[in-house]
Amino acid sequence: METELAVLAASGATTIVQLMAQDAWTTAKERVLALFGGRGANGVESVEAELDETHAVAVADGDDVGLAPFVSQWQARLLVLLQQDPGTAEQVRALVAESADRTGSVHNVISGGEFRGPVIQTRTINGDLNFG
Repeated sequence: METELAVLAASGATTIVQLMAQDAWTTAKERVLALFGGRGANGVESVEAELDETHAVAVADGDDVGLAPFVSQWQARLLVLLQQDPGTAEQVRALVAESADRTGSVHNVISGGEFRGPVIQTRTINGDLNFG
């Protein structure tokens, strides 16, 4: 059970931080605040302040590597939450599933001629790309 909660916390934290960098954050933020409810040192205000701080960095930076510490931070918070109240597991699963549904799948079409070479789909590339 402990391993399952740790995996769920990791998935939930990754989802939360990824949502922060998207247009859907306003709606998702309300879900995350509801998830934490009044839990935390100063209740919802404390959680909201931390979410706003992380969101500001996610929007300004947007680099997955730079966001890794925030994923770890929210993973730890979610794990504590899940241990204290296992009933929240369904809410975290729903948030992750809803996020996956929202992003959907990507379908790219390359047309208009003959192309020979690699096609790369990515959000961010840091550094050089070398082929062959």
